[in-house]
Amino acid sequence: MAPRRPYWKGYLKLSLVTCPVAMTPATSDSEKVRFHTLNKDTGNRVVSQYVDGVTGKPVKDEHEAKGYERGENEYVILTDEDLESVELETVRTIDIEKFVPRGGIEWVYLETPYYLTANDKIGDEAFAVIRQAMEAENVVGISRVVLGRRERAIMLEPRGEGIVVWTLRFGDEVRPESEYFAGIDKKSDAKNVSALEAAIKKRLKDWSPEMVSDPIQESLLKLIADKSKAKKPTKPKASKSDKGGNEEKTTSSTLWMR
Repeated sequence: MAPRRPYWKGYLKLSLVTCPVAMTPATSDSEKVRFHTLNKDTGNRVVSQYVDGVTGKPVKDEHEAKGYERGENEYVILTDEDLESVELETVRTIDIEKFVPRGGIEWVYLETPYYLTANDKIGDEAFAVIRQAMEAENVVGISRVVLGRRERAIMLEPRGEGIVVWTLRFGDEVRPESEYFAGIDKKSDAKNVSALEAAIKKRLKDWSPEMVSDPIQESLLKLIADKSKAKKPTKPKASKSDKGGNEEKTTSSTLWMR
């Protein structure tokens, strides 16, 4: 799998040390089988567009705006200019101001992982200094960064020659486990526990990515290959509107299997 292009570029800062960095998603679903919605009669792809919820008429790009619902069918409209006026300083800089012991953040706060690397040869040394300092103190850094116009809390963990960045859920997004586990019966039979411990030891293996392979994905690929051999792929039929182009904004309707 070829390395993906950086999702975010900016600067990493710790005290007086700053270096250019790039952040790339650590996971990907691009290998998943994806389906386009088609018109089965014509073979053409089905597209979607923004329409007014009351009039049913298409809405052009210049008439679109973000809206915050403050009551039933009552919205505060925010334009692009409004949103730009509250842009944060963390748009292009990750300034590490706090540290916590490594392993001190509960798993439930971890959201999406990214790989953080130096983005310029001249920044390699500064990047290495920041990473090695955190590694030596056995800590992770806590900072903030803007991703997709939203400021996200992040954790920076030194790993290998690079740094793994995890976006963190905010405190009001995490439900306390005590609300769900408090009523569970703590009693257990010692003999049954011992028997299951023996069963666990027999099934114990070293971790391998093959343990989480996707059987549905493999079955879909085989099904698609078999159908491709049996019948030629459906070719879309051209329509008059296709010849003249479509000036309205359209978005391909796509489904994928997980």
